[in-house]
Amino acid sequence: MSALTTPDVETLVVGAGFSGIGAGILLDRAGFGDYLLVEAGPEAGGTWYWNSYPGIGVDIPSYSYQFSFEQNPDWTRTYARGGELKRYADHCIDKYGLRSRIRFGTTVVAASFDTAANVWRIELDSGEALTARYLINGSGPLNVPKLPDIDGVDTFAGVTMHTARWDHGQDLTGKRVAIVGTGASAVQVIPEIAPAVERLTVFQRTPIWCFPKFDVPLPAAARRAARLPGAQAVQRLLSQAYVELTFPVTAQYASYFPLGRLTERMGRNYLRREVRDPQVRDKLTPRYAVGCKRPGFHNSYLSTYNRDNVELVTAPIEKITGAGVATGDGGFHDADVLILATGFKVMDVDAVPFTVTNGDGDTLSTFWEQHRMQAYEGVSIPGFPNFFTVMGPYGYVGSSYFALIEAQVGHIIRCLAEARRRGVPKVEVTAEANDRYFAEMMRKRHTQIFWQPSCGQANSYYFDSNGDVPLRRATTVEAYWRSRRFPLDDYAFIN
Repeated sequence: MSALTTPDVETLVVGAGFSGIGAGILLDRAGFGDYLLVEAGPEAGGTWYWNSYPGIGVDIPSYSYQFSFEQNPDWTRTYARGGELKRYADHCIDKYGLRSRIRFGTTVVAASFDTAANVWRIELDSGEALTARYLINGSGPLNVPKLPDIDGVDTFAGVTMHTARWDHGQDLTGKRVAIVGTGASAVQVIPEIAPAVERLTVFQRTPIWCFPKFDVPLPAAARRAARLPGAQAVQRLLSQAYVELTFPVTAQYASYFPLGRLTERMGRNYLRREVRDPQVRDKLTPRYAVGCKRPGFHNSYLSTYNRDNVELVTAPIEKITGAGVATGDGGFHDADVLILATGFKVMDVDAVPFTVTNGDGDTLSTFWEQHRMQAYEGVSIPGFPNFFTVMGPYGYVGSSYFALIEAQVGHIIRCLAEARRRGVPKVEVTAEANDRYFAEMMRKRHTQIFWQPSCGQANSYYFDSNGDVPLRRATTVEAYWRSRRFPLDDYAFIN
């Protein structure tokens, strides 16, 4: 085959969540309309399709949780619920004509780079093979559910479900429910199901800092006002400023803005107001600093522990049997339903949900195992030409996913446009550029909030097996500027 072999599609995008949707829209706008989105699920929406548990919603204000070019004046709440976000995803794919270019119910199993043809050979779960010049992973960091390593978890005789795969056919009314985990999804689901169940037993390994949020319905008058000229721009500006200043900036520059003690005092005061029993309050009190672990934001999570039918168990789980959960203190908790609120494989070496193999036969997982999680600007990995990822290691700044999706897809398109201008079939980030970026992340991370001594007690998914925090880049808003101005010499354009 020649270097100019014509692939089935120029660009294949994996995933039809917001990363994939944003990639498709922006590829079209840039004149790269020969693309295909491949989605494992039967519908678009990504996180907001797969995660549909009771109470699901976003922890970022609605006005920031949207594309800058497709702002929604009709959000019904300050913090949108999952169903509304799913509808927004459907609206985007229909308005921008993506539906005909998405293959639903199709899983990418593996992708390998053909150095002779300069194309990616993609294997689908149906056995079909596709070729693409460029491959973009848009599956996102929250796509592979993490199952707990607990003895006997597969032997439970009742109903078992992960929060990311909620079974709506199950009626929890009057049931004895055990839920494992007290992370972000548990914070939302626990208050929703507690009033309906006979008994809810919550198994907590590490308490979460929880704060109230201004989650209120938006009246019709506010929605009408959002349609006035300039209103959406102002709303987005104010919302983005709030989002950036409340966590990304303070988390990144914690040594310069030491707000931790004030925030902890706020969290402890909120806990004291919400939970009556001092022993339960003590169990719910984190022993690590704010910021080490993703906090929760909910107005009724903590007060749910005042209910007579809710029990908080902090003894470690010893095993799960057919009838329930046994704990290390000799206790046993009967259950009809077992809910696993145990999160996702975030920045794990296997977090990309398909095998990626370069022209030398090396897999992406092996590269990350040997060299630690890293990607140039969170987008490109040396040795893997024509492969890009959205929200890769050291890409996310901690604010709006949408702003970063637009920035990183813009980075990718800049590479594709330069390759087209030069008439070459292959583009790859140089090892020197990647090493320089990774060294910068290591050098700048000392100011981040995650490196406080108490963070070792947080059991946080921010930290990977190497003790790094690849989910968060060590810069903030400058990431958006850099996505448009990175040196093109950081890439090799190869004929």
